[in-house]
Amino acid sequence: MIAASPARNEVALSGTERRWRRERRSAWLRLLVLGVLVLNLLASGHGDSVLVHGQVIAGYSVATIVAIILALTRRGPAWSTTAFVVVDALLVVALFHEHLFAPGQEFDHSLTAPTLAVGFLLLTHAALRLKPALVVLFSAVVLIGWLLLLAITLVVHAKLHPMAHSEWSTFGVEGALAAAFTFAGFVCYLLTKEHNVALAEALGSEGRRRMLARFFSPSLVAELQSNDAALALTRRRAAIMFVDLRSFTRLTEASEPEAMAALLSEYRQVVTEAVFEYGGTVDKFIGDGVMAVFGHPKTSLDDSTRAVKCGLALSSSLEQWRKARLSKGSAALKAGIGLHVGSVIGGVLESGTHAEFTVFGDAVNVAERLERLCRSLDASLVVSERLLIEAPSFRDGIDWRWKDAALDGRHEKLRIAFLSQADGHSTA
Repeated sequence: MIAASPARNEVALSGTERRWRRERRSAWLRLLVLGVLVLNLLASGHGDSVLVHGQVIAGYSVATIVAIILALTRRGPAWSTTAFVVVDALLVVALFHEHLFAPGQEFDHSLTAPTLAVGFLLLTHAALRLKPALVVLFSAVVLIGWLLLLAITLVVHAKLHPMAHSEWSTFGVEGALAAAFTFAGFVCYLLTKEHNVALAEALGSEGRRRMLARFFSPSLVAELQSNDAALALTRRRAAIMFVDLRSFTRLTEASEPEAMAALLSEYRQVVTEAVFEYGGTVDKFIGDGVMAVFGHPKTSLDDSTRAVKCGLALSSSLEQWRKARLSKGSAALKAGIGLHVGSVIGGVLESGTHAEFTVFGDAVNVAERLERLCRSLDASLVVSERLLIEAPSFRDGIDWRWKDAALDGRHEKLRIAFLSQADGHSTA
């Protein structure tokens, strides 16, 4: 079961949940950055630029409050994330060049370590959004704004003071700092990109696991996840089971959707539990019909035996389920089960954007027609003689009724055994 805590693995979250989880984390971390900005103002003398530094703090405070509100209310367009990153980058540029915006300040560019640290801190903050494009955007805005504004200032200063000492050495010093910032940005980009690749692989693996869990018993899922060959289309011998509810369509027309949904959910759970208990695979659900397979994707010598065991147990379970619903005054229907064994082709079948694990072949068609016979024979279970030959321990000791049945679309009759709905049966 997936815990409902913020610490859940990102793989278990939907795309929307992951987004808002990151936005909440980012919004609260902004408070930490805001504290660093305030400490920077208090600990470092900013002279005439203190007003500019205060304005940067005020602007960042507003952005932080808005970010927290949006994150907690789970509102705001997708582009708001990009907007916050751009705002943060522009505030960093203003902080780096706060002396340029101070009135009456002479050219004296001295980038302090605490101020530079804020830039790196906000870079890591952008990286924590785990989007490489945002890391590139933040780094690009800071670097271009940082160096371009410094270059313009130096050009203007040289024109206004042609006799003054050249300050272009400052550009070289800050160019080296900018190179370090670029390297840090590149590392953050690589880390976020690697994270997204790993997350995509994990999401693919989780999606694959969930797809497999729809069809296979839990004991098979882990094995199949690491063995793609087992899911490839191949021909093999397997036992096929079809299960269907009697008069379901008629009941649907006269019942509320919620009641029918509850009935179907209970019915599918009973069938799935029985199939998984005996090592079978749920191939598909078709309305009130269920198709199961024994012997694919993993063939065993006792596939036919397990299929018959499952059919006998399931017919009893479905009858008990029907009586339990009747005792509660709920709608209840009889069920029919058809079983046959033969050669099938099975595996993952690609159909455009949809992939489906399935089996097909003559044995599937026969099993489906045997299930249809349950109605005319008033039977709970119909099994082909071929299947009982492969499961000899169940040929005797069961109250089978034998018949040569004609199946739709087939010229030859098929020898079958069935259990009457009225007689019940013993699995001893």
